[in-house]
Amino acid sequence: MSIQDTYRTDLADFLGINTDQISLYWKGRVGLYAVLKAMGIGPGDEVILPAFTCVVVPNAILYTGATPVYVDIDPNSLCCETKSIEKAITPHTKAILIQNMLGLSYEVHDIVSLAKARGIYTIEDCTHGFGGKYQGQFNGLMSDAAFFSSQWNKPFSTGIGGMLVINNQALHEPLQKINATLEAPSFKDRLVLSTLIWARTYLLKGFTYWTLLRWYRWLSKKGWVIGSSSADELTGTSMPNGYFKGMSLVQCRKGIKSLKSLKKTMLLRKNNALKLHEWLLKHHKTCVPQPLIEDHAFLKYPLLVNDRAAFIEKSEKARLPLGDWFISPLHPVKSSLVPWGLNIDQHPHARYISQHIVNLPLEGDLSRLINFLELYQNEIL
Repeated sequence: MSIQDTYRTDLADFLGINTDQISLYWKGRVGLYAVLKAMGIGPGDEVILPAFTCVVVPNAILYTGATPVYVDIDPNSLCCETKSIEKAITPHTKAILIQNMLGLSYEVHDIVSLAKARGIYTIEDCTHGFGGKYQGQFNGLMSDAAFFSSQWNKPFSTGIGGMLVINNQALHEPLQKINATLEAPSFKDRLVLSTLIWARTYLLKGFTYWTLLRWYRWLSKKGWVIGSSSADELTGTSMPNGYFKGMSLVQCRKGIKSLKSLKKTMLLRKNNALKLHEWLLKHHKTCVPQPLIEDHAFLKYPLLVNDRAAFIEKSEKARLPLGDWFISPLHPVKSSLVPWGLNIDQHPHARYISQHIVNLPLEGDLSRLINFLELYQNEIL
């Protein structure tokens, strides 16, 4: 059995599905693009998605020639509600993206039922959600398809990378034809990624963490190392060269190893999330609504603060690595969102949350983090 087949088998065994449902990609967004093409989505079609996501998601839609149609989020779940999605459906709607946010899937069955009744495809955006469950069922198994990310800081890591799960058998054959056109990662791709994985494993820790992290982010923005997003993806809506690429053996080997500790890591994240949740409740701060706790896999814990930039700066001085995901409704774009067709004034919840959210890490001992929150609790909403 090849390394890729072993990895695909491990993923399938974890989720309880067949290996032929899984396709592997250089990045998770490539899986989204592939399934949109398999669904026959193109010019004149509309795809509904949250107005609070990563810019690579509408990019994948735009690369097909289709139009992204944005829906505001519910400020409590940070996901879209079924009633809001229903209002956005038109005769041109061909697919609905159901986003898992920081480990939470929300109203999935209701959205899928709505879509089926209208003859519309559903795709779960599970880039934060591998291994988590919604009402007892694994994220990604309730819709026609789902794409996942295994990039840095995701539920488990292959360095960069992602996968697609197909639950609608009718999509299998067209997807295989599309996958046959995937590029293979180059020798340079594999070498750079292997080096980054080694560096993050052995060097990105202790006193070197902040210096190397800043260098990595700067170099990735310049396109000089492999980053979560290329410079082209953050500045325009045309598909970059080398975008449609398959997964390398480097990533598969890392994935096989990472999967072995996923259940233990998820349990630690959940337990730590509950500790933070209790602290926020005790101090009368905004927190995840209690009815959503059970179904939340908690990749990160969302925290709302008055002044995010100042709060992040203080956390860095305290050597606490708080996440700054979603600094924009289309993270991480800070400039105009017009190229992506998003008018943020029409989506006030997404705008507000993107101005105030930080995300708290959930691995390791939380004592220093909680002490930090105690010290600056007046800045927490």
